[in-house]
Amino acid sequence: MMQTSHILEKIDIPRHKLYYLEQKGYIHPRKVPRGELEAREFTEEDFEKIKLIWKYLKEGFKHKIAYQKAMEELKNPQLEFNLGSKNRVR
Repeated sequence: MMQTSHILEKIDIPRHKLYYLEQKGYIHPRKVPRGELEAREFTEEDFEKIKLIWKYLKEGFKHKIAYQKAMEELKNPQLEFNLGSKNRVR
């Protein structure tokens, strides 16, 4: 399990983007009470999903499309979408 700080450091995704992915239901970290706050714990699967979604978001895809492309790539690891294609749908 990884904490939010590890995800932010390893993927270099802004915290608000990470929380937005959670808010939209694209990721489901486990929430662990820490005093008056809740810490989020992410699985390796969450990490891979976030990494791929962030890759597509940085390429300019909207969140929903970035999520769909990431899920497709996770299902087909040998498939890596050609991000340089002029025919991509946003």
